Amino acid sequence: MATKVIEHPDIEERRAEGKEARRRTPPSSHAGWHPVADRADPVTLLDEQNKTREPDLVPVRHGRMMVSPFTFYRGSAKIMAADLKDTPTAGLTVQLCGDAHLSNFGVFGSPERRLLFDLNDFDETLPGPFEYDVQRMAASFTIAARNNGFSNPDTLDATTASVAAYREAMAEFAEMRTMEIWYARMDEDDLAAAVRGTLDQVVKGKHGKKDAKAAVKAGKSFEKNRQKAHSRDSLQALSKLGEVVDGQARIVSQPPFVVPIRDLAAIYGLSGDETDEAIRAQFRAYRATLSDDHRQLLERFRLVDAARKVVGVGSVGTRAFIALLQGRDAGDVLFLQVKEATNSVLEAHLPKSTYKQHGERVVRGQRMMQAASDIFLGWTVGHDKRRNFYWRQLRDMKGSALVETMPPVALTLYARLCGWTLARAHARSGDPVAISRYLGNNDKFDRSITDFSVQYANQNEQDYEAFVKAIRSGRLEAAEDIG
Repeated sequence: MATKVIEHPDIEERRAEGKEARRRTPPSSHAGWHPVADRADPVTLLDEQNKTREPDLVPVRHGRMMVSPFTFYRGSAKIMAADLKDTPTAGLTVQLCGDAHLSNFGVFGSPERRLLFDLNDFDETLPGPFEYDVQRMAASFTIAARNNGFSNPDTLDATTASVAAYREAMAEFAEMRTMEIWYARMDEDDLAAAVRGTLDQVVKGKHGKKDAKAAVKAGKSFEKNRQKAHSRDSLQALSKLGEVVDGQARIVSQPPFVVPIRDLAAIYGLSGDETDEAIRAQFRAYRATLSDDHRQLLERFRLVDAARKVVGVGSVGTRAFIALLQGRDAGDVLFLQVKEATNSVLEAHLPKSTYKQHGERVVRGQRMMQAASDIFLGWTVGHDKRRNFYWRQLRDMKGSALVETMPPVALTLYARLCGWTLARAHARSGDPVAISRYLGNNDKFDRSITDFSVQYANQNEQDYEAFVKAIRSGRLEAAEDIG
């Protein structure tokens, strides 16, 4: 077996790499984006993804995407991946989220039962140029701000804040010791302090009464959402998704969004007994991917039910299930989510994953990027051997920001939180010294990415219009107004 040689360049060599990257690909080169002449048809790209998705759920996906340019952007990672392949890059590689738009950040419970703010979606994760995630994130703030009716100055402020926070955080990580970077995290106390700091600046600053009022409202909303996240667990999920029959918990049918396996057996061409055995075989295979301590903990629960459950926007149509486990009694439950992992949208343009199983690709990427990960992260190969899945807890103190209701002051604060978090995730797998040296200590990179974001938001609106037109013409089918 060949031994991997690990190189350890010194600080000056790492800085020199960043300086050379800056010479080779100046930060200003990221501005002035425009689509290439032979750009792929965005509707065709989306339709290609539908070939491997559940046919009855594809219209649901389209219906969610056609709500606004913002919801369309959430489901169009494949389109942006195709566009990013033609953009300048510095040659500095990190573990990419691959879909780092602002709605893929949120809070969840750490193993120590603290709320952490972090990235929370890794379906597209893959090593690649750090700029791809920054551009995806920044453009999402431009699109979200427009969706909220912000003025151009407020839109630019939020977008620039996300990039500036990334650059400034990377400069901090470049000065940290290796283990300090690994243990860096943003918990609920840090979030609360950031909200209080923003409130103080707005209330005591030269802002108008309208801004001050909006800031106070945003602060109250944060506290409400924090308390709500603490209450989101499997028992709370049972009250929404399940019922207890003869002392045993089971999942309630709520089609088309939640359909128990007992009602899906015919769709997948299996009898009831075959479906039950397939699920249990999957569960046993999944348990084997966990560490011994977590596996033994999970073995204290028994699988009692499963269902297909529609999730998100971009993931709608891929196979996604929930599994209900019961411990000592019907009041001791654990919900797991089982999501299909397909090829990353980036793999058409970057080297393919070193992991043959896409569920493992997702799990490994998530563990690399998150400050702390779900103790029940694992993966399996599907019953038919053609599909890959990853497993995690369904609700473990998870919470997301209500971006669509944020005023400018709140969205700008959220942008800074996301920028810091993305930088921390990249610093764990990439070289923060080289990246920071490339970014520099002025705002050239910030302004260039903001310019890119404006141009890309314009293109996203055109793509959205083409998408809606394809639905109106009958080229694509959409199920509207069903949630």
